[in-house]
Amino acid sequence: MLFSRWIRSLLIAVSIVALTGGSMTDAQEMWKAGQAKVRITPEKPMWLAGYSSRTKPAEGTMHELWVKALALEAADGTRGVVVAADLLGFTKAVYEEVIGRVEKDFGLQRRQVMLTTTHTHSGPALAGALEDCYPLDEQQKQLIDEYSGQLAGKVVTAIGEAISSMAPATLWRGQGTTDFAVNRRNNSEAAVIKLREEGLQPKGPSDHDVPVLVVRSKEGKPLALLFGYACHSTTLAGYEWSGDYSGFTQIALEEQYPGAIAMFYIGCGADQNPLPRRTVELCEKYGNMLAEAVNDVLAKPMEPVPSVLQTRFEFVEVGIEIPTLESLKSVDKATAIHARRAERLRALLEQGEKFPTTYPVPVQVWKLGDRQLWIALGGEVVVDYALDFKQKYGQETWVAGYSNDCMSYIPSERIWKEGGYESNAFFVYGVAADRWAPDIQENLAGAVDRLVTSLK
Repeated sequence: MLFSRWIRSLLIAVSIVALTGGSMTDAQEMWKAGQAKVRITPEKPMWLAGYSSRTKPAEGTMHELWVKALALEAADGTRGVVVAADLLGFTKAVYEEVIGRVEKDFGLQRRQVMLTTTHTHSGPALAGALEDCYPLDEQQKQLIDEYSGQLAGKVVTAIGEAISSMAPATLWRGQGTTDFAVNRRNNSEAAVIKLREEGLQPKGPSDHDVPVLVVRSKEGKPLALLFGYACHSTTLAGYEWSGDYSGFTQIALEEQYPGAIAMFYIGCGADQNPLPRRTVELCEKYGNMLAEAVNDVLAKPMEPVPSVLQTRFEFVEVGIEIPTLESLKSVDKATAIHARRAERLRALLEQGEKFPTTYPVPVQVWKLGDRQLWIALGGEVVVDYALDFKQKYGQETWVAGYSNDCMSYIPSERIWKEGGYESNAFFVYGVAADRWAPDIQENLAGAVDRLVTSLK
């Protein structure tokens, strides 16, 4: 193992020298970058987010949870900040508070800040998200409110520390692959086990690409390793805090590259699961597979990213079908989530509240250098979006889901028509809606195209 790591490190060093001639070019020197990480592991036994089957708060820590920030400044002074957090997703309330504070404190506009998550299902529950999923008592509600109130401050702290630490750096891009993600709409766990034993691939569309962005100091030392993968972070379902499979990946990479931070964002993995799952051994296995994919990219010549950054943003008002008092009265009370949701929403309607008929979905597009597109969509985005964007804009396009505001699943036109969990799972997140309008993909793809077209 030590010998193989030494060989990999040597290959990385050789690739740097080959690409740079032993030193940075003037264009590369004009990047500035800074990074920071702030611990966000709850200090009290709070409820974990993600599974309605849980019956009690967390009981320990497998991995510390982090919010990590990477600040970039291009040659013309344009700045952008990427945040990666060990959370199920940012709520709209936390997102808006973060944006308001960074605009005031650092002069950053919304388009310059990208909040991504690992979508771990072993992180803390947040106020205003999935609140009908859990049988919470008043003490737990108070703990969740307190934690949620502190979270935005920790995100802003990480962003501030990253900005203050910016120094000359180079950026490098590459793309690898790993294949533990499986389309869960087309494959049962038992079927996947059998297929893998027979050396066959599971059914259905998946995105196995592993995009990698490496930030290096002037001397060539890795400062940040940012990477993505389109797979639900649902290997574990216990009662310990953890980053799930990407927690193992980030720990492994940070041990291998001392002083660097490893940042993971989840891609369009709403219909993708790590299968088989539910053991720590499998979780660590998938984490190591992802780390190996990142290392494989680093061991090959990577492409330098010219010091140019463009950032775009748009809210898309997507239509939603809203529940009525009559429809809420007819909800099946046998399902605890539906019963709690129906009771809560019915009370709001009886108090005279009017539910909005659209929801503002955040759409963000960045361009790094002369050709690297990075698309970020809010919500739990299904894999069709990434595959369609890659076909249209190039196979090396990066697509992040779960970004900025995670309000519900984001179905494609295909999945909206097919139906099933990913097509109408508003009831899980608690938004006062039953289903998206059928033109959701057309609207979101149209916004992406407008933003991409506006880039130089």
